[in-house]
Amino acid sequence: MTPSPIRGRPRRIRAPLRVRVALAAAGALVGTGWLVLPMMTAGGGDPVPAAPAGPVAGSAAPGQDETSVTDLVLPLAALGAAGALAGYGYLRRTRRARTRTTPGVVPAAPPVPTAAESERQARAALVLADDCVRGSREELVYVEELFGAEAVEPFTHALRAAETELSAAFAMWRRYEEGVPEDAAARRQALVGVVGRCAEAGRRLDAEAAELDRLRGLEQGVTAALEVAEARFRELAARTAAAQATVAGLRERHAPSASAPVTGYVEQAKDRLVFTTERLNEARQCADSGELSRAARQLRAAEGGVTQAGVLVDGVERLAARLREAAALVPAALTGAEAEIAGARKEGGRTSLTGGELRARLAHADAASAAVRAELTGGPHDPLDALRRITRAVERLEAGRSGVLEAAALLVSRASVDATEEFVAVHRAAVGASARARLAQAVRALGSGTEADVLAGQARELAERDVRTHGNPFADGHATGLTGAVLGGILLAEDPDGGPPASFGGPGTRSRRHLP
Repeated sequence: MTPSPIRGRPRRIRAPLRVRVALAAAGALVGTGWLVLPMMTAGGGDPVPAAPAGPVAGSAAPGQDETSVTDLVLPLAALGAAGALAGYGYLRRTRRARTRTTPGVVPAAPPVPTAAESERQARAALVLADDCVRGSREELVYVEELFGAEAVEPFTHALRAAETELSAAFAMWRRYEEGVPEDAAARRQALVGVVGRCAEAGRRLDAEAAELDRLRGLEQGVTAALEVAEARFRELAARTAAAQATVAGLRERHAPSASAPVTGYVEQAKDRLVFTTERLNEARQCADSGELSRAARQLRAAEGGVTQAGVLVDGVERLAARLREAAALVPAALTGAEAEIAGARKEGGRTSLTGGELRARLAHADAASAAVRAELTGGPHDPLDALRRITRAVERLEAGRSGVLEAAALLVSRASVDATEEFVAVHRAAVGASARARLAQAVRALGSGTEADVLAGQARELAERDVRTHGNPFADGHATGLTGAVLGGILLAEDPDGGPPASFGGPGTRSRRHLP
């Protein structure tokens, strides 16, 4: 925003209006007095003794008349000057009153951003705040492992406060996307509120970043932190090999849609581990040579790589466990759904649906149940998708759900939310505000039927679209895992080598580990 040129000019101090009016009146009175004074003294007695009558007295009369006219010139000039000044001041005040609404000289008001500009600012603020929260949460795990929960309590409190602010900002943004409020001024104010909440989240984290660095003391030594990261790395390397076998088993036992949420996860985990290997080696070398600032930078990057590899491997293992649970739950869910369908058909008049709507939805629920029963005996299928279709069909009947159907809906929703969360976490440099906001709304909706599942599915679609359209200037670093590290937000892409690693903190401190 270009500053107003008025700000660079020295301001003249102006007297208040009543003072200027008083000065003008005083000038006019002085001029009037000067004019009237000769007239008041013209008839007075002469203190000098009178001269004898005669020709001398007669010749003095013309001289006196000439002197009195000359005495009037200066008072008249002073009075005219005072009147001119007063008139000039009046004209200036009138002109200023026509061109401004507030008294005094004030800087020009900044231009009001357009609705599109305000939306861009709000989107950018949401993404930045979410990235700060995610990066801070990741580093805090390593700090707690070394120093314990009690030592990191202030940082945990700051992180929770930032998460609360961010959740409120996402909720405001979702209402804005849905058209609430409708008034243009209120919508602008809502965007201001989104940006303000995000700024407060970042401020909470920034305020604790320096103290967390003092607790870690990486600039004094990284040996203990390196040992923690290396131990996690070795564990994940073994689990990644097992995850590859797990994905192969899922593809054999289930339909392709069952393993679709974790497609590519093992390959991405290996990519993060390649990146981590190089960073751990560099951190160890820098520590041995006494370059502790560089060692801390490389260590923090390695911790980010280990964290994201863990997210990917956890995702594979979690999905396999939930598919087993869903497969065991499908028969009971089918029985519960058929009972609900029969009850809705018998007591259809107690719902808000019309007769035609109820018949159509009953037919849809019957068809969904029959299709799932056919799949159970027809070969590999997707148990989570089977539960999804059953619970959604029954929910549309507006009948009370049995306990088994509520358990099935919650299982499906948690699986969907977790899968989307994993995808966003390891692609966060490319995922935009809309996908993140829907994911946050899905988390809030957990336990309320199938809404969380629907929202998480929308968030995943938006996130995948963002990744497909995202460019990556570090594509030539694939062999060392640099591309994935930048795409995952482990490195902040601020320097040619990928930039500093994301650290605990808000916008002002999260990129503090730049190379000197």
